[in-house]
Amino acid sequence: MPGMRLKLYRAASMAAAMAELRRELGSEALILGSRRVAGGIEITAALDPAALDPGAPDRLAPGAAAGEEASRRAVLAFHGVPEGLAGLLEEGEMAAALARHFRFAALPLATGGSPLLFAGPPGAGKTLTVARLATRLVLAGERPLVISADGQRAGATEQLAAYTRLLGLSLLVASQPASLSRALGRRSAGAPVLIDAPGCNPFDAAAQRDLAALAGAAGATLVVVLPAGLDGAEAADLAAAFHALGALFLVVTRLDLARRLGSLLAAAAGGRLALAEAGVSGNAADGLVPMTPTFLAARLQPPAPSPVHEFSLTEAHA
Repeated sequence: MPGMRLKLYRAASMAAAMAELRRELGSEALILGSRRVAGGIEITAALDPAALDPGAPDRLAPGAAAGEEASRRAVLAFHGVPEGLAGLLEEGEMAAALARHFRFAALPLATGGSPLLFAGPPGAGKTLTVARLATRLVLAGERPLVISADGQRAGATEQLAAYTRLLGLSLLVASQPASLSRALGRRSAGAPVLIDAPGCNPFDAAAQRDLAALAGAAGATLVVVLPAGLDGAEAADLAAAFHALGALFLVVTRLDLARRLGSLLAAAAGGRLALAEAGVSGNAADGLVPMTPTFLAARLQPPAPSPVHEFSLTEAHA
């Protein structure tokens, strides 16, 4: 969308969100999408400067546009985007800049593709990511093979089994390379394969060997799952460590709980990973959406006022 100005609006109702959108962007705004979020409605909107009447108020007149470009650095700083990456994004339309400097790619879920092994640090959201992708595939008419390889976390298999039962799928459990290889023998007609790996410390040599053994036994493509809101340098180091083990794609979870998204970009750059999916809510059915330049640009916005009420100790003890 060259030249398009993107913005995200959140309000308690669709009417309230639309009123704010029209007040700021006018009737020329293009609605790119809407969805329910915690607390109300979220709308992604865009405005094409070419569609404006030259005599209209200067919402996007040269001076306003220059001011917007001048404030880009402050917005990126708020999000904690590392300085070297921020410099790549300071000029031009945000979605186009993201597309130029980062890789975005859909997960290879097509029939006949290699199995996908989802790995990440403990608690990153791997199991829910697998459940969400299985749900997406079932709704599209596919019957994925879902395997839990997590023999470490208590309750991990039961959690995933609860989702697969609802989807009418069988969950296979295979926490060792040999059993994983046997489980893959039950794959039918090139069906998509989703494997939930145990939480992995990619800096630990034994954990590295275990993950590499699982990936090798499955002939799998490695997908990293990281939560939003990490320290940027830590996220970059984690992503780089997983990339060294063969990871190609990045899924970022908990975007609904993070106000600052710089670690997402730091991880993608540090690990040379393709941005693939974004976790945007706790729902299994629609909590995961494809990561695209337009999606990400809409979220790299100035901070919204915090809903947290600041009160004094005197108020707390009143």
